Amino acid sequence: MFVGERMSHPVISITPDTPIHDAAVLLKKEHIRRAPVMQNGKLVGIISERDLLNASPSSVTSLSVWELNYLLSKVTVKQVMSKKVKTIDVNTPIEEAARIMADTKIGGLPVTRDGEVVGIITETDLFKAFLEFMGARQKALRVTAVIEDKPGQLAKITKAISEAGGNFISLGLFSGPDITTNILTFKVSGMKKEAVKDVVIKSVKKIWDIRLC
Repeated sequence: MFVGERMSHPVISITPDTPIHDAAVLLKKEHIRRAPVMQNGKLVGIISERDLLNASPSSVTSLSVWELNYLLSKVTVKQVMSKKVKTIDVNTPIEEAARIMADTKIGGLPVTRDGEVVGIITETDLFKAFLEFMGARQKALRVTAVIEDKPGQLAKITKAISEAGGNFISLGLFSGPDITTNILTFKVSGMKKEAVKDVVIKSVKKIWDIRLC
């Protein structure tokens, strides 16, 4: 799965000379939390709800509403946007986008194709992909188990489930309690709870949980 398959597009952008009040109205109207800032077809920054909030007057200000509106009309996106923007290519694996966003603590990345901004990938897009990856929207038996971190373990379990008539809906492998183990989580249909438990217990170190969800 690549970024281009999961990005939000067409991209909703803002110009640098847009008043911050107008930018805030646009973000609210489009139900987005950030937008690329474009000038003459080129990416020059990115603006987020947080940038706009930080640029807004304090609620305890002594200024009148007329004075506030006047001041806000003079502040533009260019003055509060983030100018150093990290971008990502459409053909980048989606997990690489997630790694970059987690490591740099940012909530979205403009997506480019041949240097042109064609979309944006956000934490919400990644959450949706994770829901699909874990089969969250399909009801089935969900199994979590500790397995040994060695070749052939996954093959052994998937073969046993398949031969027992089970159908995998999702499967994820995560770091275990120590370096010798992994946590395996999968959802399977076509089998009863006890049947799944009987099959899996032979190939894992420990079953943490089995539930219908």
